[in-house]
This record gives sequence, C-alpha cells and structure tokens, in this order.
Amino acid sequence: MSSHHHAPHATADQPRPSTTVDASEIAKFTAMAEAWWDPTGDFKPLHRFNPIRIAYIRDVAAAHFDRDAAGESPFAGLSLLEVGCGGGLLTEPMRRLGAEVTGIDPAPRNIGVARTHAEQAGLKITYLPCAAEDLIATGNRYDIVLAMEVVEHVADVGAFIQDCAQLVKPGGLLFLATLNRTAKAFALAIVGAEYVLRWLPRGTHDWRKFVKPSELAQALRRAGMTVDQMTGVTFNPLTERWSLTRDLDVNYMLAAKPA
Repeated sequence: MSSHHHAPHATADQPRPSTTVDASEIAKFTAMAEAWWDPTGDFKPLHRFNPIRIAYIRDVAAAHFDRDAAGESPFAGLSLLEVGCGGGLLTEPMRRLGAEVTGIDPAPRNIGVARTHAEQAGLKITYLPCAAEDLIATGNRYDIVLAMEVVEHVADVGAFIQDCAQLVKPGGLLFLATLNRTAKAFALAIVGAEYVLRWLPRGTHDWRKFVKPSELAQALRRAGMTVDQMTGVTFNPLTERWSLTRDLDVNYMLAAKPA
C-alpha cells in the first residue's frame, strides 16, 4: 500500500523583484492581460491611442534614419525593442513596418498573450518575460527602443531611464510616452478616464507617479541622452480621436537620442 507523502506547503522561491519593477503594478496588469486585444474592453483607450503613437514613431524614426515613412517597410533592417510591451498592441504594427522586433514585459501572462496573438497573426516577434535591466547583460542593443506608457508605472524613473538608454545603439532612438503630473492630467486621466467614463479599471494610474517633461528630460540627460523631439497628445471625447498638439499638460510623447 503506497502512501502519498505531501511535503509541507513551502513557499516557492520567488525570483527577487527587479529594482525598477513594482510588484503590485505587475499583478494589476497581469489580471487584465486577457482583455488586451479586445478593442471594446478594458484597453479600449489604448486601442484608440494606438494609431497616433504608431504614426508618431514611424514619422520621427523615418526622418531620423532617412527612410520613406510612406514606404512599404520603412523600418526594414532596423532592430526595435519595446519595453513593457503588454499584449503586443505596438510590437505587431512595428513588425509590420519591417523592423526586427523584440518585446519584453515583466508579467509572464502578458508575454503569453502577446506570443499567442503574434503566432495567430503569422508575425515573427521575439517576446521575453523580463525587465529592461535583465537585457543589458546580454549585450543586445537596438536601433529603436520604445517605452510607451510605462514610466508612470515603474518604481524608480531614473533607474528605468538609465536601463532603457543603455539598450539604445549609438545613433539610435528612444521613444517615451507618459502622463504629465498636472492638475489637468489628474482631472482627465484619473477622474475622467477611470471614474467618470469608466474607460480604465479604477486604480490603473497613481497620480503621484506621473512625470513632468522637465523631470524626464533631466533623467534622460543623466543617462547620456538628449531630447530630440517632444509632442503633446490630446483626446477629443466628441470625435473619440487623438491628435498631436503643443499641449503637454496631460499626455506627451518624446524621442531622445544618445548625446
């Protein structure tokens, strides 16, 4: 008669959280991962925001690398890394623009969602469940590094920017998109989007973590980068469309290059 011995419940050795990743943030996004690709679900605002950020990255990078933005594959031959790729909403269009794409995210479930979707779409994209700092040791560097809507969720902005900067090839570009820490951003991004319109699950954003353009520029300078281009992005609730503006008060995007 065989008796099954059950080992006492030991807590599994959790990998130590990396320094710029906030564990509660990861748990929150992991819980939402399934909904990533539903354009009418929780990530509806991100799906709406996608066309404007794709166009911005395409146009700024095409000018920088002397490519035809309207061409078939303007990013052909360029390597691109997206830090905090989520379910792959941005990595897939970047692959379609011709880049060799790698997407990283510390939440394994997001990576699972992204991999599955890319396979279904027949797109060759490398997805790794890790943080920016984990890639530095590999020696891999990229022509274009994207960290879109990530800065407002990391534990240490300065360290995160330093990590991203180290992943950019000489002559490359780093793109960032985030939310300004203003009363207007608080009203629109938090009260508006999370509570009134119920676009985003409550608690998605922590206003104290929003970053002013001047703070981001300073962090970039410390990391050996200079801001090349910055634009505001505003949402028109009537047309439900985003457009590029000079207004940096709420959402803004920038491109930086090694100094």
